[in-house]
Amino acid sequence: MQIQPFHLAFPVNDIHAARDFYGGILGLEEGRSSETWIDFNLFGHQVVAHLSESSAAIETHNPVDGHDVPVPHFGVILQMNQWEALRDRLVSKQIEFVIEPYKRFEGEVGEQATMFFLDPSGNALEFKAFADPSQIFAK
Repeated sequence: MQIQPFHLAFPVNDIHAARDFYGGILGLEEGRSSETWIDFNLFGHQVVAHLSESSAAIETHNPVDGHDVPVPHFGVILQMNQWEALRDRLVSKQIEFVIEPYKRFEGEVGEQATMFFLDPSGNALEFKAFADPSQIFAK
């Protein structure tokens, strides 16, 4: 089954900072844009930063594997080599992590590498990669 690209629109409080972060730091290709929104190609998915006065601050966390996972959050499940390259890029750019890159559920069903960080507007992002991609939905 071929996975279809998803679309996500999210608020940012500074469109220029969003362009610098998503385009410059994460290295995402920019699509169409205006003075109040920017399309980005997030590993084949369309995410759109929309200028908004509302806050994107995280107000909820859920405990997972001994960490407080910010809710809401978004991201992509990558191949392990892509995840490692992104991790290395973020470390080199001195991005502050909410949850440092690590492997969770080691030796268990669903073992995965994960990391969480915030964009300049406070939106939480998670990128992960599974040791065995067939276990993404395993119980």
